[in-house]
Amino acid sequence: MNPNLKAFLYMLAFSEIGPELLAVSDNGYNVCVGSTPSHPILFPSYAAHPRIRNAATNSDAAGRYQFMGRYWEHYRDQLSLPDFGPESQDKWACCLIGECHALQLIADGQFDAAVHACRSRWASLPGAGYGQHENSLESLRTAYIEAGGVIT
Repeated sequence: MNPNLKAFLYMLAFSEIGPELLAVSDNGYNVCVGSTPSHPILFPSYAAHPRIRNAATNSDAAGRYQFMGRYWEHYRDQLSLPDFGPESQDKWACCLIGECHALQLIADGQFDAAVHACRSRWASLPGAGYGQHENSLESLRTAYIEAGGVIT
């Protein structure tokens, strides 16, 4: 995997879940929406998207990249995902990045443009506009660089 793409995936997990929750879970892959570092809500099986609805958020987002359950079957079938495990979640995230036409931007080190392109898929990215907490571009840029990403 391209080092910039690997760093971008880390940045997405950093943005969606945060480093503290990544540390107290299976690197975020088994995290349900509504989790906090002091009260992680983790699902026990990677067989399929867990579809555990959080009443406070009215969402069933799950995994390292906080995928919504309603999209599980579509992407499982499209990408021939065997399960909701780490490799499948990474593959799904890369597919979404591709749908946003950001793979080449990431490979070319155009970080800011790639984040802007992906903001429709992840509510925590700046400018997403979903009415949820959005992280600053500066903090995400720092996470990306610390994960080995290069900006040109």
